[in-house]
Amino acid sequence: MVRKLIDVKSSARQSRLAAALDGLAESLQLPAGYPPDALAEARSAVDGLRLPATELTDIKFVTIDPPTSTDLDQAVHIERDGTGYTVSYAIADVPAFVPSGGALDAETRRRGQTLYLPGRRIPLHPEIISEDAGSLLPGQRRGAYVWRFHLDAQARVTGTELVRATVRSRAKLDYAGVQAAIDDGTAPASLALLKEVGLKRIDAERERGGASLRIPEQEVEVDDDGVYQLEARAPLPVEDWNAQISLMTGMEAAKIMLEGRLGILRTMPSPDEHSSTAFRQEAASLGTPWEEGVPYGDFLRSLDVSRPRQLAIMHAATSLFRGAGYTAFDGEVPKEQTQAAIAAPYAHTTAPLRRLVDRFVLVVCEHLVRGAAVPEPIRRALPQLPELMQSSNQLAGQVERAALDTVEAALLVDRIGETFDAVTLNGASPEQIAAARENGHAPGGRLQILDPAVNARFEGTAEAGERVKAELIEVDLDQRTVLFRIP
Repeated sequence: MVRKLIDVKSSARQSRLAAALDGLAESLQLPAGYPPDALAEARSAVDGLRLPATELTDIKFVTIDPPTSTDLDQAVHIERDGTGYTVSYAIADVPAFVPSGGALDAETRRRGQTLYLPGRRIPLHPEIISEDAGSLLPGQRRGAYVWRFHLDAQARVTGTELVRATVRSRAKLDYAGVQAAIDDGTAPASLALLKEVGLKRIDAERERGGASLRIPEQEVEVDDDGVYQLEARAPLPVEDWNAQISLMTGMEAAKIMLEGRLGILRTMPSPDEHSSTAFRQEAASLGTPWEEGVPYGDFLRSLDVSRPRQLAIMHAATSLFRGAGYTAFDGEVPKEQTQAAIAAPYAHTTAPLRRLVDRFVLVVCEHLVRGAAVPEPIRRALPQLPELMQSSNQLAGQVERAALDTVEAALLVDRIGETFDAVTLNGASPEQIAAARENGHAPGGRLQILDPAVNARFEGTAEAGERVKAELIEVDLDQRTVLFRIP
């Protein structure tokens, strides 16, 4: 659901919103530009780049990303191999541009990842790398780490290869276009196989006991006319199929590093007993019990997020996905290896243009695969990465939420007193509601407005998963706050 926000050409409110977003960048101390010495290193790396001697330009890679993306990390190609499949997955060769110990290396460690604000991004790498020379743009010869996975008929990995090579993407595709082509039968064989392999990998994930949250995402976009739009949308199936290729790569990277006793994993503990018990109680109270013996991944897959109470259950399930972090190791294999939502050891390795840790994982894996010693500067950096990435992830979460709060406030600033259709995402229990009414209090919670797609606080006595009428009673653009009231 999309609602136009403000016309950049004529509205005074737009100027205020722009100032608020600029103030957000300043208040969170986001990088304003790249240091000159780091930029100079980046230009030197681009000018002196030598592509890998191994040529894999005959593979008909394509990229699949949001339509406006130009920092293209991954390109994919899938073909049948007897009763199984061969998946080729090219990952941008970012290490070729970032010498260890230099100014550019230091600045990327300070940033940690690309940050996204409405209409702009604060890149991990200078744009001459992330948007140009390092990006897998169509028709361009590019260096890449090329993973080749041999899969059986059930899309289980039977063999993995990794090599640095020169590749050439054939096309820059977007999710909606690929989904439409697959649905209407016009997709080329490689994309049709993406669905086939993706669905089989999802089955394998289910067998492992993996799980994922399917919460509709809030997105802020700026169209060609400078009009902000706020949208809540559920991911397309092709996004899940494509993500399965990335997850497979991360799982194989973790396997390589564990066998080599050197690397860094993305880890997350299984839900503890307290969290699981509390979630079971909340799911039962919302009318869809999580039965004993049913893996939590299967339970979450069974939910229909178009139904208010089941959407509320999906939001409550975030309590099961806590404690994610990074575990570096060198020599002694860590006891805690698993990413519980994936139900397997896993490593971040497929987005080096946008995430710091992936660059190091690629280097470690490529050296281990060919039996070469991992460069000492890379080994020394591994123990520092968990703290750098954790700090970066926290900042990215703050930026995303604050940007959404700012746009939501701007969208609603002139609509105080209006009533909106909404669904409560969390709220009070019946006992809390009764006590609150007796004492004259309003415990409140969070709700999702149906149009525009605003997620905000409310005061009032309502249970989670209710369809309600909510009155907008307060908007503060400077503080980025919105408050509704449910009678």
